Amino acid sequence: MMDRLPLLDTHAHLDDEAFDMDREELIAQIGSSMLGFIDPGCDVASSEKAVALAHRYPFVFAAVGLHPEDIGRCRPEDLERIEELARDPRVVAIGEIGLDYYNDEASPHDVQKEFLAAQFHLARKLGLPVIIHDREAHEDLRELVRTEGQGVRGVLHCFSGSWEMAEEFLNRGWYFGFGGTSTFKNDHGVREILSRMPLDRILFETDSPYMAPVPFRGKRNCPLYVEKVAKMAASLKNIPELEMMQIATKNSKNLFFKLKID
Repeated sequence: MMDRLPLLDTHAHLDDEAFDMDREELIAQIGSSMLGFIDPGCDVASSEKAVALAHRYPFVFAAVGLHPEDIGRCRPEDLERIEELARDPRVVAIGEIGLDYYNDEASPHDVQKEFLAAQFHLARKLGLPVIIHDREAHEDLRELVRTEGQGVRGVLHCFSGSWEMAEEFLNRGWYFGFGGTSTFKNDHGVREILSRMPLDRILFETDSPYMAPVPFRGKRNCPLYVEKVAKMAASLKNIPELEMMQIATKNSKNLFFKLKID
């Protein structure tokens, strides 16, 4: 059997219904092909599913949190359940959390900020990193990190901000997740950020089942495709592909310190 690639997908929703037909087979293939993946929850139910998956497979890890798109349906007691789940040894982060001012019809901005602040406090209380979703909310996110997020580190998932914003988060010790968009023909902005990003702050992700990289764009994404992202990054950085994979995996272990992978 071919050796596994030294790759970790730091953001893949294998609990999603898109994988209901072949989840077991796909996860087995992932386990034989790469080091594993982190499954972030988006509400209580998906967080519970992520934790359950993490307990079934030694190469699957969970994050738990309340996603901004789902905040309109959340209750204060949901935060209590997230804290219970976050204490599980298979949980490596609080996430997917953040702000989304694009898909915000059911999630008022002030409520999103309130729940994000509460989850920053939870991350600090438990000493866990965070996985941040930020869509069209850059300035409010920056302000909340400066105030409520003091002392918290994390990753900006699928980063879409400016280099000036990136520099601020780099100075705070944060990491940046790069996925399928870095391979899109017309998304030069992401590649520009990636080309300037210090090697020791780069993480790879797929956001499965969404945003599949070229040549799978438009199809269901899966962690196996994170190799395409790594190869793009290696090309931009002009370093060997295997070295780029190893660097990103080392970064993943540095941020998600509870990861136990060979």
